[in-house]
Amino acid sequence: MTSRMLEEALHAPDAVARLMAADTEAYATLGRGLREMPPQSLLTVARGSSDHAAHYMAYLIMARLGRLVTSLPMSLITLYQSKIQCQGLVSLAFSQSGQSPDLVAPTRFFRNGGARTVAFVNDAASPLAQASEWVFPLHAGAEQSVAATKSYIAQLVAGARVVASWQDDAALTAALHALPAALARAARQDWQPAVDALTQADKLFVIGRGTGLAIAMEAALKFKETCGIQAEAFSGAEVKHGPMALVEQGYPMLVFAPRGPAQAGLIALAEEMRGRGARVLLAAPAGTPGAELPLVEAGHEELDPICAVQSFYPMVEALARARGLDPDVPRHLAKVTRTH
Repeated sequence: MTSRMLEEALHAPDAVARLMAADTEAYATLGRGLREMPPQSLLTVARGSSDHAAHYMAYLIMARLGRLVTSLPMSLITLYQSKIQCQGLVSLAFSQSGQSPDLVAPTRFFRNGGARTVAFVNDAASPLAQASEWVFPLHAGAEQSVAATKSYIAQLVAGARVVASWQDDAALTAALHALPAALARAARQDWQPAVDALTQADKLFVIGRGTGLAIAMEAALKFKETCGIQAEAFSGAEVKHGPMALVEQGYPMLVFAPRGPAQAGLIALAEEMRGRGARVLLAAPAGTPGAELPLVEAGHEELDPICAVQSFYPMVEALARARGLDPDVPRHLAKVTRTH
């Protein structure tokens, strides 16, 4: 038995290969412009899975380039009519459909005000694309599943590609070109222990940190929409500031611990939570003590989270079916959400 969600998740490596083969001059030109005329401020415009992809790109920009990135509350423009200063601003909008009015309106406002506006969108003819100065198609192909998979992965890659172009980083660019092969390996990893552990779960913590926090946020959303589990994402530091009080014997917790500066602390947190009685599922590179869910390593450690979510998607699809749910028909949800 299969689903559109699984089929599309497994098509992500091909989508990434198409993305990396296209628009080379556009990425190079934007990157050169960002170097020659650095932005005074940057913000992201997105909701849902797309917002998690924006979070990943924002973290890369802040970590690598030292420039703060703000996530825009769209109601500042759509409801409160705020006159945000556009001089020197770069706006980065992420959307699969490009249809939602509360992404289009701020993008149009910023562009009319003189900001540089960029859209990462699967539909290059969408209203969001038309409102933006720079449009980077995701090349993911039509996505029929309500739960986004391949388009989310393509958004992660597009964001990383802009950062690589901005820094003119040949090593990161080469690793992005090699990513489809790593994603194909990631899609074949055995995450059955998570299905077995979570089939009866009704609540869950999903933990990440650094570049991996965006993946934890996405995983928590997918647990909600496809499996009906009340899943909440936290950073490995934040979870100790109050949420840990909920942990009791058998409390389920998925910890993403890919390579990088945050890994040691996340592995230590997993061990501590086991000591408190939690049922911890640790996702980490093969050979990591205590890891049940293997993570594939990409050609650059900052791309490892993309491989992690590629391994996660087939697992959560299988978990939905194990719980008697159809992952293609999440309750109350539609493919395109239009908010104002």
